[in-house]
Amino acid sequence: HLGSAAEYGPGRPGRRTTESAATRPLGPYGATKLAGTVALTSAGLDAVVLRVGNPVGPGAPATGLPGRVTALLRAAGQGTGTVLPLGDLSAYRDFVDVRDVARAVALALTAPGPLPPVLNIGGGEAVPVRTLVRKLADAAGFRGRIEEDAAGSARSARVSWQCSDITAAARALGWRPVHPLDASVAALWAAGVPARPGPEGERVP
Repeated sequence: HLGSAAEYGPGRPGRRTTESAATRPLGPYGATKLAGTVALTSAGLDAVVLRVGNPVGPGAPATGLPGRVTALLRAAGQGTGTVLPLGDLSAYRDFVDVRDVARAVALALTAPGPLPPVLNIGGGEAVPVRTLVRKLADAAGFRGRIEEDAAGSARSARVSWQCSDITAAARALGWRPVHPLDASVAALWAAGVPARPGPEGERVP
């Protein structure tokens, strides 16, 4: 089962979150993901939940931050007078390449023996969202101005830090992320996004 780091809720700045940490999701997405985790781990099934960080890479949907910013950059073009209005980008997130997530799934499915009930799958590092957006803008050749609006996502303001401890996945699956963020961003930009950004006036994230 693919879970989400959103199940943990706010992390402690400067600390990596382990699988034994308390779960305090702040929104419907994290809460429903947690409900799925609880259903599986309490059913006595031969199952494992891979708690995924913030995926980045080819095929990212426009409903998530990386895909939405990519779509907005494509629509904005490269003019020097262009302004890209986004939300507050000061939060830290644990980004992981979608190809590394897929490899973790394959390893979990073919594991020869029982696995821990929950394993974190992330990059293992906290990266400012502002850094991801800047890397995407560079990949796009964007020469305009990125304008942050403090009235962005309330959830981002409440969850200012997310960083997963991925030690258990390395031990149980022999898995570690191999795609650096620069490679993930380059692949995302090269592949494009399958959907348009949100309604006019909507702020990201």
